[in-house]
Amino acid sequence: MARTIRKLVIPAAGMGTRCLPATKVMAKEMLPVWDRPLIQYAIEEAAAAGIREVILVTARGKTMLEDHFDRVPELERSLAAKNKNELLAAVQSTLPAGMTLTSVRQGEQLGLGHAVWCARDAIGDEPFAVILPDDLVLADQACIAQMIGAWEQTGGNMAAVEEVPLADTAKYGVLRVTSEQGPLVAADSVVEKPAPAEAPSRLAIIGRYILESSVLRALDAGKRGAGGEIQLTDAIADSMASTPFHGYRFSGRRVDCGSAAGLLEANVRVAASRKGMTGVIEQWLRN
Repeated sequence: MARTIRKLVIPAAGMGTRCLPATKVMAKEMLPVWDRPLIQYAIEEAAAAGIREVILVTARGKTMLEDHFDRVPELERSLAAKNKNELLAAVQSTLPAGMTLTSVRQGEQLGLGHAVWCARDAIGDEPFAVILPDDLVLADQACIAQMIGAWEQTGGNMAAVEEVPLADTAKYGVLRVTSEQGPLVAADSVVEKPAPAEAPSRLAIIGRYILESSVLRALDAGKRGAGGEIQLTDAIADSMASTPFHGYRFSGRRVDCGSAAGLLEANVRVAASRKGMTGVIEQWLRN
């Protein structure tokens, strides 16, 4: 039986400091892009790829993330009584049909690798996907679905990648490329947040991964990397001796919604894609 990806981990325990003061009391993942929060775009992307189990890694003060996907009977009754059927359907489908959501806590902010490791019991010994909600990918086919299609042919560990300006390499995990074939890029190492002069390429990992359980075993060591944190890219690199690694050049546009400017860009792009809105936005900008 062919393997597939059934589980998604969404790390959502961070403090969202790049979007302060908006994120002082609101979870960064609940910031809206047009008509829904970032976290919902991540869930919908996973659903479009056939994923049915979501593991949400949260922290103290972030219960609103779970609440968003819960039912609100009094709201639903009110909408039904007023025949607001479109809105009723929208609030009832925040969690797509057939999906389950489990929440685990990251008690201490020790990095992305640690956040993924916190979900280890819920993941078990099977491959899984990771989506970082503040990297919104606008694409005709869901980014994680594109990656799963490629991963079913290659296996191993995989991350979505794109070229970034050399000056920005210190913000990302960067690949040392050994070969390329179409959208697939083979690499023999990943360097976390290298200075531009030390970057092995400009090909950077963005917030989409498909990972084998070997990464969780590497994370068991709790090794600290860049910034004194437990880095996911370090665990991927430590797994390369036994598990092949590929970058995947996805089709679509990635918008970094972890900053105020990126969130504004995402809102404009998503709004412009809605029926009848392009002309309205153009008029706003002219005015």
